[in-house]
Amino acid sequence: MEKVFEALASTPRRKILAYLSETELSAGDIAARFEMTKPSLSKHLRILESAGLIASDKRGQFVFYRLQGDNLANTLASFMQAVCPVSKALKKESKALATQKKLETK
Repeated sequence: MEKVFEALASTPRRKILAYLSETELSAGDIAARFEMTKPSLSKHLRILESAGLIASDKRGQFVFYRLQGDNLANTLASFMQAVCPVSKALKKESKALATQKKLETK
């Protein structure tokens, strides 16, 4: 549980979780939403994955990230996102991305 709290203590990591709340994203898609170096983003993603909050899936040359479903840590993260004003806009963007992906696959 200590890893979960360490992961949630960082604003960029909470934002990543908000972006992944409705859809999976590639590492590049996530990076495009932040002004940080790729090594810094990779470190944040590793911490989130180590805490069991996200999972990764390599497809060809791309790595896709998604929330790790149905665990206490993500329930806690969802609660924090619900009360965090910054996360609301990010979750809305995540939902729009999910809708766009569904339309593209039809």
